[in-house]
Amino acid sequence: MKIEVLLEKLAAPAQRALVNANIKTIEELAEHTEREILGLHGIGKNAMVVIKATLEEHGLILRA
Repeated sequence: MKIEVLLEKLAAPAQRALVNANIKTIEELAEHTEREILGLHGIGKNAMVVIKATLEEHGLILRA
């Protein structure tokens, strides 16, 4: 599923972080760990809450 489903829920810095990381789908996002995503410039605690919730809505979780 396209990453835009998630991007529309995030603030601009978090949107840019995922786009700059070349993550194009939520499935690609789920291949990363929470630590990897938090390491992206622009991703903070609030964005991580939204990311996890959106992944969960689509039956996905971040890699352990």
